[in-house]
Amino acid sequence: MIVDCAIYRERLRTEGPEDFSDALAQCRSRGDAFVWIGLYEPTEKEFEQVTEEFALHPLAVEDALNAHQRPKLEVYDDSLFMVLKPVGYDAQADVVSSGEIMTFIGDSFVVTVRHGEESPLAAVRHRLEAEPEMLRHGPTAVLYAIADAVVDHYVDVAAELATDLEELESEVFSPVGGGSRYAASRVYNFKRQILEFRRATGPLAQPLTRLAGGGLFGVRVPFVHEKAQPFFRDVSDHLTRVNETVEGLDRLVSDILSAHLAQMSVRQNDDMRKISAWAAMAAIPTMIAGIYGMNFDHMPELHWLWSYPVLVLVLITLEILLYRLFKRRGWL
Repeated sequence: MIVDCAIYRERLRTEGPEDFSDALAQCRSRGDAFVWIGLYEPTEKEFEQVTEEFALHPLAVEDALNAHQRPKLEVYDDSLFMVLKPVGYDAQADVVSSGEIMTFIGDSFVVTVRHGEESPLAAVRHRLEAEPEMLRHGPTAVLYAIADAVVDHYVDVAAELATDLEELESEVFSPVGGGSRYAASRVYNFKRQILEFRRATGPLAQPLTRLAGGGLFGVRVPFVHEKAQPFFRDVSDHLTRVNETVEGLDRLVSDILSAHLAQMSVRQNDDMRKISAWAAMAAIPTMIAGIYGMNFDHMPELHWLWSYPVLVLVLITLEILLYRLFKRRGWL
């Protein structure tokens, strides 16, 4: 559905006509205005009129309708198409969720298509409307503001993940929580959330590099204001730091998981040594009792008066010696 539609002229917002064609014609006739249409999870029928009026490329339209796209930047004859994946993090459930924002910009128009709950653009509109100086760059200002808002939120999510990872690390290696059989599953689940985050941040590096003027042979991207490159370069720098942070978190989670598995292996070895020690201590009386329980007739010890107390004393002495030996070696 259409969430918002407005014309921005002379750096101020004005409500546009209901007919998209008239709104676009007004903006192009002035030269210093543009129309911004925002849609949320539109159906094919709802998006059909927008596609026709703004001559959007069918491949980009298909991506915008179906969603589930990687962050990317596509240049077509009449428009520029960019996909971003905003993310959200539920610290209570340790779950990273993502949405999608598809942005079309062209000659005097911006069309944004949102999917998911993690992609609000109302704050971006308010920010631009509160800073009229930015609006003089036209549709490029909208693209920059969206990318900047998404990447800034990446920074916040990365900080929250780092904080929760420190807590998880302390819990895993604590004497109480480290031995839990669910510790490995919690670490692995956290690694999956970081992977979900990387799917949003990693592929975005190349599109922002192109917008910042660092693409192939330094060719400027069409429909982007030439003075906007320093702003996109700043966003790209922030994204680079986020990607470095996420990569470090991923390595740390892998190290924690490996260390936890090694710790569990050591504990299992300790348990096996203790079991083996007790089994060895139980084997001696079992063996002696087995020998004297075979009911042979010609066993001299059976008719000796002191056989029983001597045998019990020998058993106790051997058990004490074995216990002290295993205790000295750390098996018990």
